[in-house]
Amino acid sequence: MKRLVGIGEAASALGVSITTLRRWEASGKLKAEHTAGGHRRYDLAKLKPELIHAASADNRRTVAYARVSSHDQKEDLERQKQVLELYCSRQGWTFEIISDLGSGMNYHKKGLKKLLEAILDEQVGRLVITHKDRLLRLGAELVFAVCEAKHVEVVILNQEEDTTFEAELAEDVTEIVNVFSARLYGSRSRKSQKLLDGIKKAVEESQC
Repeated sequence: MKRLVGIGEAASALGVSITTLRRWEASGKLKAEHTAGGHRRYDLAKLKPELIHAASADNRRTVAYARVSSHDQKEDLERQKQVLELYCSRQGWTFEIISDLGSGMNYHKKGLKKLLEAILDEQVGRLVITHKDRLLRLGAELVFAVCEAKHVEVVILNQEEDTTFEAELAEDVTEIVNVFSARLYGSRSRKSQKLLDGIKKAVEESQC
């Protein structure tokens, strides 16, 4: 049976504000019937399931994530945070900034863990980063897939390569080499050790 309700009751049923409901109607997400007096009326039976999810997302928070690889880049970290803060403020979003100081190859950073836990708990509706590689050097696409599954909007402010990419990549390669060196520590394979030493030297020379 068709049941038409006013905008206030419809907003309450979806758990959103009246302003959000009007915005959805303006964007075509939602259609309303209008009385002779011009008042909006909504059929509760026709409210789409995706609107329920959209309502949930609207109530979730925006998180901006910033990261640099080393203590020497603290100034760059502050610049990232300022850019994110300015952008989110201009959009009128209520937001939180999570930051990390650690390699893009490290999946165990405190901030990244906090971010992923919040996404999995469906507390985040929007993720904002300055560059794709600020999230992770390898594995960012996996995080984006999780965001898509959890209906988290991902906003990347700059699609171009980060200016610190080459320096950080060299640090990440060095870290990988160190991990393998540790695993091969004590090994009698001089050939393997010689190979690792050669890679280390090449990385160090690229940083000069």
